[in-house]
Amino acid sequence: MDRGEAMVGLTGLEKFSHLEDKIYRTIELMKTLRQEKEALEREMSGTRREVGGLLEEKGRLESQVERLLAERDMIRMKVEAMLDAIAVLEPEAVEVMRK
Repeated sequence: MDRGEAMVGLTGLEKFSHLEDKIYRTIELMKTLRQEKEALEREMSGTRREVGGLLEEKGRLESQVERLLAERDMIRMKVEAMLDAIAVLEPEAVEVMRK
């Protein structure tokens, strides 16, 4: 027996009661869905803030890496210049240091 046949045997009050139950279940489902939606929106907002902070940190770290690489290159050039100056004085000592 399908739903339609089951509903035929019910009185008007029983049909109304059945409809009322469906409406209340639908209302409860809507409340649950609304709460889940609000929770997801809060989570999404928090995630967006976190991503924003991470992007700022990424930019700061990229700048720091660029600065450190430039500093390393400058130090390397100074060390090479000092080694060249020492090479003028003592060529054998420089060969040992470069190995």
